[in-house]
Amino acid sequence: MKPITLIPIPPDGAVDVRRGAMPEIASMAIRDTIAMPGYASRPRPWIGYLALDGETGAGTCAFKDVPRDGVVEIAYYAFPDHEGRGVATAMARELVAMARAEDSGLAITARTLPAPGASTRILEKLRFVRVGTVDDPEDGPVWEWRLAPE
Repeated sequence: MKPITLIPIPPDGAVDVRRGAMPEIASMAIRDTIAMPGYASRPRPWIGYLALDGETGAGTCAFKDVPRDGVVEIAYYAFPDHEGRGVATAMARELVAMARAEDSGLAITARTLPAPGASTRILEKLRFVRVGTVDDPEDGPVWEWRLAPE
């Protein structure tokens, strides 16, 4: 896989992509991103991003909110046509790098379904550790993962 490029998703959802294929799922993911509570007032880098593989929309990723109490949560989603190609891993890695560049003392968290799968393998590869099961208001019971501060 070529390196991905992350394009910031502005509060109005008008992502600046001048060429390339943009699947319909990208529009839906962008709408979901800008609908996150408080999204319009978030400073960079604590926003969402459209991932491009070459010139094609390949996924979205985001910080779920601004850091609070020394912790920030990441989320990532590779579009179905790009699953298994390293896109989600690259997005998660980029979000970690952005968070570390902003504040190396942050703990970074992520949540997955409570079963082994692609997302759990990604987080393990990036040295996240599963710290327990939590009850997510939207998703019910999920595993919480944490990457300790550097």
